[in-house]
Amino acid sequence: MNTFFHRFGQLLKYLRTLTAIGLLCLVVAWSLPAQAASTINSQLEQQVLQIVREHPEVIIKSVQAYQEQQQQKVKQARQTFLQDLKTNSQAVIGESPTTGSAESKIVLIEFSDFQCPYCAEMHKTLKKLLAKHQDQLRLVYKNLPLTSIHAEALPAATAAWAAHQQDKFWEYEDALFTNQKQLGEALYLDIAKNLNLDLAKFKREITLATPAITKDIQLAEKLAVPGTPFFVIDSPTFSGVVELSDVEKILADAR
Repeated sequence: MNTFFHRFGQLLKYLRTLTAIGLLCLVVAWSLPAQAASTINSQLEQQVLQIVREHPEVIIKSVQAYQEQQQQKVKQARQTFLQDLKTNSQAVIGESPTTGSAESKIVLIEFSDFQCPYCAEMHKTLKKLLAKHQDQLRLVYKNLPLTSIHAEALPAATAAWAAHQQDKFWEYEDALFTNQKQLGEALYLDIAKNLNLDLAKFKREITLATPAITKDIQLAEKLAVPGTPFFVIDSPTFSGVVELSDVEKILADAR
């Protein structure tokens, strides 16, 4: 038994999370009859807890190592993204909606959620920014619907994508944010009618929107976007995550 505890202690040092410990318990339990498995499982659980109590630094170090590893992955992903944005911005933009100057060397990427109240407020600021710097900036919209807290975020995103297929994304986006408290199927159809969209095509395109929105979400996850709104900018003077309040300074410095 002493040999077992020694080996188990050595193994524990390499466990990344407590989940791995739980999996170990399950493996042992599955290999034994029900009654014996229950007893062994309980004993093993107590042994694991005792080791954790006596050597909490092992778990702390493992968690810290895992966090550092994840942070390094995020840092690398963001660096790669920014490099791609700098060297081949069109590949990063893809089929996402854009507005402003297509010739601008300054590209601002926005990750947004149509049901997010902060995004609605930031939308007003963006409109003013674009009105003032229309020829200096290219804005790119990427979807990040926070579906766990915003039930209409994804339906609104699919409707906006459908409008984008008829070159009416920005008008549709503005209407969604302006009427954010009324988000729902009736509003989506009313906006489409008001913009004189082909309704048959609009309804058909809604059913085809999922791959494009999923691609945006996957990019946000890769970049570890913490929430919305979230902005990334590439300019001759600055490249990286940015607060919208700092964009005008970047524009001025880039002149």
